[in-house]
Amino acid sequence: MIRALILPSIAVLALAACGQPDEPAPETPPAAEAPAQTPDSNALSAQGWGPLRIGMTRAEITRALGPDANPDAVGGPDPESCDQYRPERAPEGVLLMLEQGVLTRISLIREATLTTDRGFGIGDSAADIKAAYGDAAQVSPHKYSEAPSEYITVWSDGPSDSPYREDADARGVVYEIGADGNVSMIHAGGPSIQYVEGCA
Repeated sequence: MIRALILPSIAVLALAACGQPDEPAPETPPAAEAPAQTPDSNALSAQGWGPLRIGMTRAEITRALGPDANPDAVGGPDPESCDQYRPERAPEGVLLMLEQGVLTRISLIREATLTTDRGFGIGDSAADIKAAYGDAAQVSPHKYSEAPSEYITVWSDGPSDSPYREDADARGVVYEIGADGNVSMIHAGGPSIQYVEGCA
């Protein structure tokens, strides 16, 4: 008699358990988002380098990095309209261009050890630069040397259809490639990055 009562009770319990909704799985907390990479403030970009920003005045540059390290050197044929120099506290190989008293270009030359915000510096290969920038890189022949010498230009707002940009708000980087296929100079800033002879 007891056995007869136990079996139906077990069956009822089993059926009741089958009808119960499954316990909801505990929610997995969302994966933490990877922190955004902070740009290197000591890397040269189309907007500037370190404490310098394209568009600064000579007075602002002097407050940030000191006066001209070599005031007796000729920076341009008409320094009032265009001048090039290295401030006293700027690293070796950093050359500034000011037009009408305003910073328009920062260049890395010869002994510069700084790199761009993409990690490229003097001596890096043109092939690596083209691979890194892809279709954003515009390649043009060098004015004075045969290939593999060339200019690799990257504008912040994308490739330009114009052979020469005059928009004062345009910002970009030019990698000048030497006869060995490697970077010999880098220019960053406004339209003056297109100059091939200092201030011209």
